[in-house]
Order: sequence, then structure tokens, then C-alpha cells
Amino acid sequence: MKRYFENLAKALLGQSYSSLAEKEQKVINSIAEHTTVSENVNNAFSDSLTTGQKIADVVARFGGSWWFISLFFLFIIAWIGVNSYLLIDTPFDPYPYILLNLGLSSLAAFQAPIIMMSQNRQAAKDRIKQDATYEINLKLELQIMRLHTKLDQLSTTPDNTDNPNPEIKEG
Repeated sequence: MKRYFENLAKALLGQSYSSLAEKEQKVINSIAEHTTVSENVNNAFSDSLTTGQKIADVVARFGGSWWFISLFFLFIIAWIGVNSYLLIDTPFDPYPYILLNLGLSSLAAFQAPIIMMSQNRQAAKDRIKQDATYEINLKLELQIMRLHTKLDQLSTTPDNTDNPNPEIKEG
């Protein structure tokens, strides 16, 4: 079987099987074994996430939504309204709203790295998808090359020149 992989690699890629990268070897194996190389990258990637990473993704998804912006805008309006009008005699955070500024700065300080972690994971997921797409495209290209070779062999075989349909025997 190893000899078959060597011959297939030489015929399709012009290199020895052992000199191929792992991805190319995977594609040659799938061609030889008549198996697929495609897989659901989303499931494989999300299964590998830790609880903290999943929480960070939820926070990033919520923090980057219009729902969050609307809620936060309403919160700030309420904060200013309570401190400026309802508690006019003894506000807990009088103008210029130092406590509100501290809260906003703290939120930004925590939210920015969480969003960046989520973006880094998305970039890693995109790289995995690109690798999977490369493997599928390479397999398709190699399979088409094999089909062309087989068609060329069939069209140049003397037995097939008289009978355009070799499946039907003349007789």
C-alpha cells in the first residue's frame, strides 16, 4: 500500500510521498482510500474551546451589538437623570459624574481585551477553514487530473477507436 501512495504522489504532485507536507499526505491518503477530506470546522473548533473562551465570545458578541449600545445609552441617561434631577439635594455622583467615568473606564479596560481574545480566536478559526478549503481544492484538482489521464488513455486505446461506447460490445 505504501508503494501505491508513493506512485500516486509522484504521478499527481511530482514529489515523493515522504517529502509532501502533512496536508498533501492527507489528501493523497483520502484519494487512495476513497474517503473525504472535508469536515465541519465549526464543530471541531467550538469543541476545543474552554469555558472561559466561550464566555469571552458571548461577552464580545453582546458588547458589540446594538442591544448593548442601546442598553448602555439608557443606563447613562438614567444615571445622569437620577444624579442631576431626582437626587438634586444629595446626589451620590454629582456633576461631572466622576463615578460614572470610573465605571465607563473600567468597562472599557475589561471589554477591550475580551473582544481582542475573541477576534484572535476568530482569526485562528479562519486559518483552519482556509486549510480545510485548501485540502478540498487540492483533492478536487488531483481527482480531475486523474480523470483527464484516464480519459486520455481511453481515447488513445486502439480498441476504443472503432466503438465510441466501449461499454456496449459489438457483436
